[in-house]
Amino acid sequence: MKVCGVETYPLPLILDMRGTLSVAEFDKGFPFAPKRYFIVFDVPSEKVRGEHAHRITHEFLVCLRGSCSIEVDDGSQRAEIVLDKPNLGVHVPPLTWVTHYKYSRDSLLLVFASEHYDPDDYIRNYDEYLAVLASRQTPISGPLRDD
Repeated sequence: MKVCGVETYPLPLILDMRGTLSVAEFDKGFPFAPKRYFIVFDVPSEKVRGEHAHRITHEFLVCLRGSCSIEVDDGSQRAEIVLDKPNLGVHVPPLTWVTHYKYSRDSLLLVFASEHYDPDDYIRNYDEYLAVLASRQTPISGPLRDD
């Protein structure tokens, strides 16, 4: 993935005559230990969700039913990921701008979060997001040495 820190995770898919199962164990190969989850559904296809970044929270997104697209942006690179199967997850690390869109009528998006809800953790303005990134990338300067 060209967007810094964003990774897709194929989740195990177990098929048998009784049906299909997908599983993830939080202490084995999951990128963080979740503290909360939320489910996004009944989103009209023309609506956009997300449009924010988190300062410290990691998110892991899985579309359990239907499909949706997410755009991830690290301030210099962007990528679109289509979530259309329940055995594909996407890890969105802190300081990654994420937008959800193109929801199918039947979509059901499950999001695990590494932290409890804190409104101060959200960056909801893209210009502010870019400013936060710029302030974190400013080189630390110190006195020059004459050796």
